[in-house]
Amino acid sequence: MKKFLPLIAILALTGCATSKETYLANGEQGLSIDCSGEANSWAACYEKADASCAGTGYKIVGTDGTPALKQSDQTLGADVGNYKSRNVVVICK
Repeated sequence: MKKFLPLIAILALTGCATSKETYLANGEQGLSIDCSGEANSWAACYEKADASCAGTGYKIVGTDGTPALKQSDQTLGADVGNYKSRNVVVICK
C-alpha cells in the first residue's frame, strides 16, 4: 500500500480536463468543461473546448471558478495548497 500512495498523489495532481454535454436555458446544446485542480489551468479548458468541437471553433457562454488570491494572501508569492475550481460552458460553432 505504501508503494501506491505516491502514485495516487501524482494522479490526483495531474488531472485532465473533462467535458460533458449540457443544455442551456434556451434549449441549445453545449459543453460543460471542467478543468479544476492544481495541475490544470484555464488554458486546459480552452484546449479541451477546441478539441471537443473538432476544430470548428466555439463560443464561450459562461465561466465559473475560484478567484486568484491577492499577492498578500499568497505563501512565498505562490498560491499553494488551495483547490482551484474552473468550469467553462461553450457552444460549438
